[in-house]
Amino acid sequence: MRSFSKFNATGRSLLIKYNSPGEEQEPTVYLKECITALTNYLVDKVPGRDLVSLRIHNTENVQDKVVGISFRRRAQFKPDMVWSVLRKIIQDNSRFALTDRLKMHLDHVKMPVGNGEVKMKGRLMDVLSGKREVLL
Repeated sequence: MRSFSKFNATGRSLLIKYNSPGEEQEPTVYLKECITALTNYLVDKVPGRDLVSLRIHNTENVQDKVVGISFRRRAQFKPDMVWSVLRKIIQDNSRFALTDRLKMHLDHVKMPVGNGEVKMKGRLMDVLSGKREVLL
């Protein structure tokens, strides 16, 4: 896990290799279950207001490009959304296989929490609104 305190950001990487699905299990269903479990594991401790993004890189087939899912609020980062992006990549890429090693990298940006007050320097707004002067 890498942390960048200046930007309230952390990064977390996993190197995964899927087991081959059982004889009675369909490969796409197996892969969807794995992606769902991994996505839930990666974003388990991230608060709903924070931003997360995901990058997936095939380490065995270096000609493949990195698959990236842009920053979204944790509440919008669902396993079904990750699966829909990966399903498109798998259908378009004939070299992608279940036996490949994948590196999944999650970026997490902590959003600042405030109480919504605007801090002013100088006179208070009540004083300024009560003062009426006319310029000639």
